[in-house]
Amino acid sequence: MVLKRIVQLFIIVAGGTIGYLYVPDLIVLMDLSSNNWIESPYVGLVLGAIILFLLTFWAVDYIVEFFRIVEETLVKAPVADLLFGSLGIIIGLVIAFLINIPIQDMEIQVVSQVVPIFLTVLLGYFGFQVGFKRRDEFLGLLTLAKKEKKKSDEIDENDSIIPKVKILDTSVIIDGRIADICQTSFLEGTIIIPQFVLEELQHIADSSDVLKRNRGRRGLDVLNRMQKDLQVNVEIYEGDFEEIQEVDSKLVKLAKVINGIVVTNDFNLNKVCEFQNVQVLNINDLANAVKPIVLPGEELTVQVIKDGKEQNQGVAYLDDGTMIVVEEGKNYIGRTIEVLITSVLQTSAGRMIFAKPKLLEKAL
Repeated sequence: MVLKRIVQLFIIVAGGTIGYLYVPDLIVLMDLSSNNWIESPYVGLVLGAIILFLLTFWAVDYIVEFFRIVEETLVKAPVADLLFGSLGIIIGLVIAFLINIPIQDMEIQVVSQVVPIFLTVLLGYFGFQVGFKRRDEFLGLLTLAKKEKKKSDEIDENDSIIPKVKILDTSVIIDGRIADICQTSFLEGTIIIPQFVLEELQHIADSSDVLKRNRGRRGLDVLNRMQKDLQVNVEIYEGDFEEIQEVDSKLVKLAKVINGIVVTNDFNLNKVCEFQNVQVLNINDLANAVKPIVLPGEELTVQVIKDGKEQNQGVAYLDDGTMIVVEEGKNYIGRTIEVLITSVLQTSAGRMIFAKPKLLEKAL
């Protein structure tokens, strides 16, 4: 009710002002000034207030309802949206004011009166849109600048350069090896977990599919281990890019905004990052790089586990998962034997090692 009374009061004041300014001139123009008291501006004030109030009486409820909708929208909006939207409007209005100063001095009346209003509305709108839609980038820059300043204050002049932040994607979290890598201190710098990655991980953990649900829960367990048990700095990035739908695209955008490095084991995301000049670390590339090198003629001790595809073949595995095909090894299934490497084959699926039992070599 209070808001309705305020709106009604505003309408009465507006009507009185219009009547005070224009009704006397209107009476003179219509030649109705037989009585001098009619030309009084105070008569126009009363008439204008009454007429405008009666004309807009039916619209008061709609105006109040509109204000309430705007109020609810502003109350529910995140603080960051309001802050950067308001800053955008302020900057747009300041620019419009500076541009309008020379325009208002022009002698052409239409230009000096109409154009400033148009520019003020237009630049205010553009300022709000830029501030609102790019708020996540501004937040990322402010957050990164604050963290970098804090870290720079803590290090001495002789300390090394602060490493870039590492941004984890969903696949590398579910994979789980990232926790072991962090534990060995091979990965330096702050680990960033974007909020949209957490949401995707939670969605997978809540899936009706048993396999997906288990993968999602394993990913959450990996994050809990990294945050609680490992000596790494894990932080959550609260921002989001609502205009982008795909999580991978959001990761690439975030890496550009905060100048970070994407950590993944997704082949396609790796290629997208390389194409957009975003630094990327692929866990699978790291795994392939640290596999032990074996050469033909070397000897290994392995356990033959199962049959091979060909006749009399046995299959064994190294600690890193590399498969060893043991010729004439079928008779040694379940036993640990020494083998002699005969050849190493590198395929698109990985590396395959061929060997034969050392006992067989001695017999020959």
